[in-house]
Amino acid sequence: MAKHNQIDSLASMFRVLGDQTRLRVLMTLKRGDMNVSELCAALRVPQPTISRHLSIMRMAGLVSNRREGKEIFYSLGNPANVKILRGILAIAGR
Repeated sequence: MAKHNQIDSLASMFRVLGDQTRLRVLMTLKRGDMNVSELCAALRVPQPTISRHLSIMRMAGLVSNRREGKEIFYSLGNPANVKILRGILAIAGR
């Protein structure tokens, strides 16, 4: 049964990674922590779009956030998921 849960978890992660904007956000966060405004500027994507994708990725454990005053900074999340993500990006040549 544990194998089935791992497969479900991996399939769920691939569904999250199946969006171009989310992949661009993750690749941008490899450079370091950023807030939503910085991500919007770097990717030239509207704030509501970035926020929606960050929420999806946070629920999947691909990004985490921390608050500094009024600012919320995002970074790559769960170390196990980040390891998988880095492997995928290495395969893709990124």
